Amino acid sequence: MIARRTLSSALVGGLFAALLGTAPLLHAAAPQAAPAAQVPQALQAAQSEVTFVAKQLGVPLSGRFKSFSAQTRFDPKAPASGQIAFSVDLGSVALGAEADAELPKPEWFNTPKFPKATFQSSAIKAVGGGKFEVAGKLVIKGQSRDLVVPVQLTQAQGLSTATGGFTLRRLDFKIGEGDWSDTSIVANDVQVKFKLVIQGMPPL
Repeated sequence: MIARRTLSSALVGGLFAALLGTAPLLHAAAPQAAPAAQVPQALQAAQSEVTFVAKQLGVPLSGRFKSFSAQTRFDPKAPASGQIAFSVDLGSVALGAEADAELPKPEWFNTPKFPKATFQSSAIKAVGGGKFEVAGKLVIKGQSRDLVVPVQLTQAQGLSTATGGFTLRRLDFKIGEGDWSDTSIVANDVQVKFKLVIQGMPPL
């Protein structure tokens, strides 16, 4: 039941970055010191993951994407000014050899024409306890949809870990066209989850 009747989806979904403050004055009569250098946010890809679960004939099928990137600018104490751009290489899908050969085809991801799925944030707000809501646009296969992604942020040993997930409706993005649009064969809902580890983020 793998091969052609297998579906996956992507996402995405993403994260955050920050600007450090300026250095203090040496003493009252001295000129102000130059601002501290901006510290870039860096995705730790080896520690991060983007996974999904689709259903074929009611049977869960788990997969992942091996290649993705994020550009972030986020301070947890000033989330409204943050920006997140996230992309997934759809050709890096891993769902088993037969499915991996089918998914790049036109009725599924059509990766020759649409190689990436992208997410660009438009608003970020804190909801307490290290939780945030990230609103933005998800684009897959030339189709754009508004999305709000819940994100939990934790920090340890100089790294920030953002985890979250959302339900993606594959037919909104024309994933599985023609005969494959039959949701009794491949369910419309795909559960997407992510763990993104970021270096260089200011403290919560």
